[in-house]
Amino acid sequence: MIGYITIGTSNLEKATDYWSKLLEPTGATLMGDMGRIAFIGKGMDQPFIAVCTPYDEGDPSPGNGNMVALAMESREQVDQMYARALELGGTDEGEPGERAPTFYGGYFRDLDGNKAVFYKMG
Repeated sequence: MIGYITIGTSNLEKATDYWSKLLEPTGATLMGDMGRIAFIGKGMDQPFIAVCTPYDEGDPSPGNGNMVALAMESREQVDQMYARALELGGTDEGEPGERAPTFYGGYFRDLDGNKAVFYKMG
């Protein structure tokens, strides 16, 4: 089971602000900021997202094939969260739509190019 996902950033302040504002409608908050890493979620006992500057102090780079998938409660919430991601400065990677008979998703990239999807199964 996933505990948390860490994504790299070149600007921790901007990434923390982006992900905190983006996930706020889901009930997520900034749970902590340790200077080079920040934790955003609903609680340390639930899966959360961490944004950080790389430990080796090198440039962050989105992985080829890596993606953060965030489950939503409805297709309408997928649409709303996808729109919010773009309003906050993210870029489109695939508008919300049905990708398979039971999968509805909207894909985007954050300010550092990390790919993510808001989705609803069923």
